[in-house]
Amino acid sequence: MHEGQNPSVWVKRCSELLRPESSVLDLACGSGRHARYFADQGHDVTALDKNPEALSKISSLPRIHTVEYDLEMAPWPFADRTYDAILVTNYLYRPILENIVDTLSPSGILIYETFMLGNERFGRPSNPDFLLRPNELIDVTYKKLHILIYEAGRISSPKPALVQRVCAVSGNSDYSEVAFLDE
Repeated sequence: MHEGQNPSVWVKRCSELLRPESSVLDLACGSGRHARYFADQGHDVTALDKNPEALSKISSLPRIHTVEYDLEMAPWPFADRTYDAILVTNYLYRPILENIVDTLSPSGILIYETFMLGNERFGRPSNPDFLLRPNELIDVTYKKLHILIYEAGRISSPKPALVQRVCAVSGNSDYSEVAFLDE
């Protein structure tokens, strides 16, 4: 699903819901394509990744604060913090899914997009530990968040893959009239 330095179509679509100057957490940010995108939109971004080389490419950019951290080897680093938006693309580590939801501000937006079971026929990732089960993003989010948009299935661009995507908001959000039917 990587599109070089261009943001994901899903992320761009859902990012329209953010209020101006939101605080955004980009988890497992990799090269920072989404951190750059959100910073360019005027948001304050915390970009987290375990790869210092990847982070060094965005660490001097305005509105981006980088955090070198391995989410799979240490406790959740944001227990005392909330964000207006949390973004996760192409990454799955199940033990932190609940932490992600709990780290949203009372009017926060979760934008999540990653691979699902069946993707193995298209290539990597193919390990079931890194592939969402059917409806897994719904199962993780529906108890605490209001799901605005959910998609699951095959995409063809930028490469064939099977993905799940969710855009969900905290219970105190006023997005009940949101619809993306004119795409």
